[in-house]
Amino acid sequence: MASEMKILAKETAIYGVSSIVPKLLSWFLGLFWAFALETRAEMGAITNFYAYVALLQVILTYGMETGFFRFANKEKDPMTVYSTTLISIFSTTLLFLIVAFSFINPISTALSGFGMAIKPHYLVVIFLILAIDVSAAIPFAYLRFRQRPIKFASIKIINVVLTILFNMFFFLLSPWLKDVSPALFGWYDIKNGVDYILYSNLMASASQFLFLTPELRIKYKFNKELLVKILRYSFPIMILGIAGVLNQTMDKIIFPILYPNKADALTQLGIYGQSFKIAIIMVMFTQAFRYAFEPFIFARDKASSSGKSVQSYADASKYFLILGFLIFLFTMGYIDIIKFLIPKNYHEGLKVVPIVMMGELFFGLYFNLSLWYKLTDKTRWGAYMSIMGFVVTLIIQIIFIPTHSYMACAWAAFFANLVMMLVSYFLGQKHYPIPYNLKTAALFTVIALVLLAGMQITHNIINNVWLRLGINTIFVAIYAFIVVKKELPLHQLPVIGQYFRKK
Repeated sequence: MASEMKILAKETAIYGVSSIVPKLLSWFLGLFWAFALETRAEMGAITNFYAYVALLQVILTYGMETGFFRFANKEKDPMTVYSTTLISIFSTTLLFLIVAFSFINPISTALSGFGMAIKPHYLVVIFLILAIDVSAAIPFAYLRFRQRPIKFASIKIINVVLTILFNMFFFLLSPWLKDVSPALFGWYDIKNGVDYILYSNLMASASQFLFLTPELRIKYKFNKELLVKILRYSFPIMILGIAGVLNQTMDKIIFPILYPNKADALTQLGIYGQSFKIAIIMVMFTQAFRYAFEPFIFARDKASSSGKSVQSYADASKYFLILGFLIFLFTMGYIDIIKFLIPKNYHEGLKVVPIVMMGELFFGLYFNLSLWYKLTDKTRWGAYMSIMGFVVTLIIQIIFIPTHSYMACAWAAFFANLVMMLVSYFLGQKHYPIPYNLKTAALFTVIALVLLAGMQITHNIINNVWLRLGINTIFVAIYAFIVVKKELPLHQLPVIGQYFRKK
C-alpha cells in the first residue's frame, strides 16, 4: 500500500507540474500580448476567440477521455477501446472541419460588428487549432493510461514553450529583422498581431501532435457496440464539462453580444480580460493547492478507518481558506506594483480584481466541499451545481451587462461561485457530514475583510505609492502573524520546529 501511495504521489506531482507550469507560462504570454498588440480591441478579440475555443474543445471531445479511462480498465482488450475512441474522435473532428469550412464566410459575418472585423482566415486557423488539439486528447489520455507521466508532462510543457518562442519571433525578433533585411521580411506588419498569435498557436499545436504520433502507430479496430456504450457513459460528462467551461468563459463569449455599444465592445472586453488575468493568481493557487493536497487527503482516507480522514477534509478546507485570504491580501496590498504586469491603458479595469479573486476563492472552496458527492458516488450533484452556477451567471450577465459593462461579468462569477459553494456545503452536511470549523472560517473572513477595508481606505487617502505599500505590508504582516500564531503547527516543521518545541 505504501509503495502504491508513493507512485500515486509521484505521478500526481508530475501531472501537477504538467498542468500548472503550462498555465503559468500561458498566463505570462497572455500578459505579454497586451503589450504586443496595437489596440485593446485586438486583445478583446483574442479573449473572445479563446473563450469559444475552450467551449468547442469540450464539445468536440464529448467526454471521450473519461470514457476511454473507464472502459480501458473495464474491457478485456484496452487497445480496442483506444482505437475505437480514436476513430470516433478523428471522424467527428473531420466532420466538424468540413461543416465549419463550408460556412466560414457566414460565421465571420455573424461574429463581425463588435468593433473589429473578424476575418475569415482567423476562423480557418482557429478551427485547425481546435481540430489538432481535440485529436490529441485521446493520445494524451493513452499516455496517462500507460502510466507515462514524464512523456505526458514533457510534451505539454514543450507545446507552451514553442508557443512562447513563436510569439517572441513574431513580436520581438521579426520587427528587428525587418529593419535589417526589408527584402526578406517585407511581409511583416505589426498591425497583423492577431494573425501572429493564432499562427504561433497553430504551429505549436501541430508540433505537439507530431510528438504524439508514436501513440498512433497501432492496429486499428472499431467496435460499434463498444462505442455506443462509451458514448452513453460519456454524454453526461460532456454536459457537466460544458456547464463547467461556460461558468468560466461565458462572460467572454456573451459580452460582445450584450454590450450595447458594439463599436466599443471588444475594447471593453480586452480591458476586462487583462484585469481578469491579474485575478488568475487565485486560480493558480487553487490548482496548486489541489495538486499538493489531494493525494494527502485520499492517502489519509485509505490509511484510516477512524474519523481522522474526515477531519483531514475539514483541515484541507480550513487551510485553503486561510492561505487563500493571504494570497488575496498580498495581491490587493501590492496591486500598485502588480498592475504593471499589464499596460497602463488597461488599468481602469483593475476594479474587478478583488471581486473576481473572491469569486475564485469561493470556487476553490466549492471544489474542497465537493468531496462529499465524490465519496458517496453521487456525482450527478456535480452536474446539478455546475448547471445552477451557469444559470446564475447567465441571468446576471443578461440583466446587467447592458448597463454595468464588464463589472456585471465580475459580479456574476462572484455570486455563481458563492451559490455553488453554499449549496455544496449544506448538501454535503446532509449526505456526508464533515466537521468544518465554521468559527475559524468566520474569524479569518472577518480579519481579511477588515484588513482589505484598511487597504482601500489607505488607497483613497494616501497619494504616495511607497507609503501605501509600506502600510499595506503591515496589513499583510498582521494577517500572516495571526495565521502563524493561531493555526500553523510550527513545532512540526523541520529545523525551525526545534526552536518552537523548546519554547
